[in-house]
Amino acid sequence: MLIDFFTAVGDVLSSESTYINGALFAALLAYAATGEWVAERSGTLNISVEGMLLSGAFAGILGYHISDLIVVGLVFGVIGGMLIAAVQAEMSHRLSADQFVVGLTLNILVFGLVGFLDREIEPQALRASTVEIPVLVDIPLIGQALFGEPWPFYLLYVLVPVSWWLVYRTRWGLELRAAGENPQSADVSGIDVNRRRRQSIYYAGFTSGLGGAYFLFARIAAFDDSVIGGQGFIAIAAVIFGGWTLWGTMAGCVLFAGALSFQLSLQGLGYELNTELLQALPYLVTIGAMAIFAKRVRPPAALARPFIRGLK
Repeated sequence: MLIDFFTAVGDVLSSESTYINGALFAALLAYAATGEWVAERSGTLNISVEGMLLSGAFAGILGYHISDLIVVGLVFGVIGGMLIAAVQAEMSHRLSADQFVVGLTLNILVFGLVGFLDREIEPQALRASTVEIPVLVDIPLIGQALFGEPWPFYLLYVLVPVSWWLVYRTRWGLELRAAGENPQSADVSGIDVNRRRRQSIYYAGFTSGLGGAYFLFARIAAFDDSVIGGQGFIAIAAVIFGGWTLWGTMAGCVLFAGALSFQLSLQGLGYELNTELLQALPYLVTIGAMAIFAKRVRPPAALARPFIRGLK
């Protein structure tokens, strides 16, 4: 039995499809987690990232349905994600509504709304064309996964370092981090804390909307209201797993995407295992990683604490 298990693991790890699927899911998580990381560094816990991804995916296919251009679809995806971000930001950091309640409500609202609109409009799309980077695409196992992907995948290679630069090398990023660590001191220094927090949520809407549209055009080019399937919550877990550092967050995205890819590869290779256990595997890995690392890292001091001027 144990030998069979290790044989299955070896087959999965030696299959190129494992890494291709892993890169697909890791990119989706990375798009969402990058923006979520920025939002959490400002002190806001953006629960609505799931709704942003789903809204971005639907808006993306709608944009393509209207224009027959994938670029327009990606722009629509960004707009879709930022519309959800606008509601989250304004409700949580202008009207001081509970950010958890707002986020969960938005997730449910988006799920129902896009399902209804999809049945009414029935938008269609095509998969984005693949771009292979010479030489690098020939690297065994990982070459196709990292350098032979649909072209929206490569936007991530720009997005991640730019996000790091914004947070650590600009005045805006300094003020954003101050809002997440000590909002009272930041306020005394003349920083509009809630404005910075709203802006960070808009950034999360931008990256998540783009990620939802990317996933649609990179994978199946057909919309279903279950296409995201909880990946927004896994992206939040990746930020926590990474200790609120960007590179740790990316490592969390790779780990959780690896679990998703492992599940698919086992099924694709014909191994007969408990279906329910396989479906639960990515979430079990997420919970296990959270249990191990959640208490070993320090979040921003004011994370999830609303800021009201004059109150401590």
